[in-house]
Parts: sequence; structure tokens; C-alpha cells
Amino acid sequence: MINFWGYSISETRSINYDRNDKAMTEYIAKTVPSSKLCIGCGGCTAGCTAGNLTNFDIRKVQMLMKRGETKDTKEQLQKCMLCGKCMLVCPRGVETRKMILEMLNFIRNNHKLED
Repeated sequence: MINFWGYSISETRSINYDRNDKAMTEYIAKTVPSSKLCIGCGGCTAGCTAGNLTNFDIRKVQMLMKRGETKDTKEQLQKCMLCGKCMLVCPRGVETRKMILEMLNFIRNNHKLED
């Protein structure tokens, strides 16, 4: 609905965490304990080589995974070059490279995310 001034009201986006599948989040928390240290600062995304060349956003992938919204995770993760720059700039020492590899392993072993 567009009003007189050209603005429109966006539909609200609510996340039902109870309905989302958190299996990947639990797996990553267990295999890469440092993943729980992430504060979402975006340093990993700012220095990402793949992010500069494609629309890859490691911070977004992490947030989606933590929310249990893993539908597009596989496609996004395959854009990662595994260069490790994200680990170098992380102020909390999150092993992001290992986390990405473990996410890919989880997807490979649990075919429910593959479309």
C-alpha cells in the first residue's frame, strides 16, 4: 500500500525459532566451540575475498544458521574460497574457516538441506 508521499509499509517478518531446524547450529556448536563466541561484528565479511567478488556474506550465513534458516546455506557456502582472511580479522578468534568446512560436512552428511 503506497501512500501520498510515496512510502509503503513493509510486511513484518517474524521468525518462529521453535519451528526452525537447529540441527546444524547444534552440530557446529559442538564441533567448532569458538563459533559461540561470534558477536556479529561483520569483520569477517568486510575482509572476505569471496564477498568482494560475489554476493557471499559469511556473517549472513552465520546468522541464518543460528536462526535455523538453512535453505540457501549450501549455495552460499560454495562461494567461499577458504582463504582464511576471516579468521585473521576476527576479534573473538572464531575459527570461521573450520566452521564453513563443518557446515559443508553437515550438509553433505545430512541430505535434507540439498535441493
